[in-house]
Amino acid sequence: MSFFILKKRNLIKYIVLSVLIITVFNCSKGEDDNMVPEINNTVSEIDNPLENPENGPAAGNPNGNSPIPNEAKAEDVTNPDSVVGDGTPESCTCEAVVDAVANGGKITFNCGTNPVTIKMNKPAKVFNNANTEVVIDGGGLVTLSGDGVTRILYMNTCDSDQVWTTGHCQNQDHPNLTVQNITFADGNSINEEEFDGGGAIWVRGGRFKIVNCRFFNNKSIDIGPDVGGGAVRVFSQYNKLPVYVVNSTFGGAEGYGNEGANGGAISSIDVSWTIINSVFSYNKAIGNGGNPARPNTPGGGSGGAIYNDGNTMRLTVLGSLIEKNEVNEYGSSIFFVSNDYTGDIVIDNSTIKNNIGGSWYPVYPSISMHQETPIQVTNSVIE
Repeated sequence: MSFFILKKRNLIKYIVLSVLIITVFNCSKGEDDNMVPEINNTVSEIDNPLENPENGPAAGNPNGNSPIPNEAKAEDVTNPDSVVGDGTPESCTCEAVVDAVANGGKITFNCGTNPVTIKMNKPAKVFNNANTEVVIDGGGLVTLSGDGVTRILYMNTCDSDQVWTTGHCQNQDHPNLTVQNITFADGNSINEEEFDGGGAIWVRGGRFKIVNCRFFNNKSIDIGPDVGGGAVRVFSQYNKLPVYVVNSTFGGAEGYGNEGANGGAISSIDVSWTIINSVFSYNKAIGNGGNPARPNTPGGGSGGAIYNDGNTMRLTVLGSLIEKNEVNEYGSSIFFVSNDYTGDIVIDNSTIKNNIGGSWYPVYPSISMHQETPIQVTNSVIE
């Protein structure tokens, strides 16, 4: 166990498979190499309705040009299972969103031709027995707002209230949750006691994917070790496969950043992430005292943008920009601790710069990690 790690939860741990998404990385061979999918190493065109939004920074890194594997692309919602709204903004309500998500399937919105903000007074929750696929597509016009009082979206395969569907809830292949072409703003999970963290979204189990999304001003629990995820908190992905974050923005400009005790934007335990052509900026880890917490401190304050903790997991950052994130303790851009030293980091075609604060940077500025952790950096700027 790392000096910096003290587990506070009785979480089900498991080994995360390394998933390498571009073949040009020439990593050493291992027993997981046969599990790596082959993809076309050409830059994919992506339809991004949030490229020129009326309010807030655009989704995605305009300079990002890394290839996108097929499984990381947006889902087809040509034939939705449900549509929120009847063509007017007034018809797009919190209750309509909650009901649609509970039923699952492919969900779209018909709230009129102008951008609309739907204020949530409670989180929409995925029911694990409703549909193996849940796709929430805002069409580039919808913002789901927690209005500063509630988390926005929740999925947990190990929560009996959402129905257990297998005897191995920590590793099951459903539901597959995708959020795409939508903005999550002003989520707040500070008052959540049992499933803390994840100001906008909290996920455990199945698979999770983020495409063409924006996360603005979301907040999670603000103190404590090993908790956080201002915008997103994730556990237990099926067969140790990665969470994809594609062409999305967390913060993106001053006044839009997310914050939490650790992982100002995203936080996880024993989860791999593949982040492609995305932006993380102006996010903050606002706890203090580290992990384990120093005497007379509440703990936390690590991972300005990204907080990864666990064992065998991989953080892959491709075509992305990570800048102007801030911490009180460790990892102003990235905090990555593999307790058994089997996790690794891959960074390509990315820029990581001007992140603020912190210490324990043994290899690269702003990245806190064990010196023994393998890290492969190509065609990137880290300063």
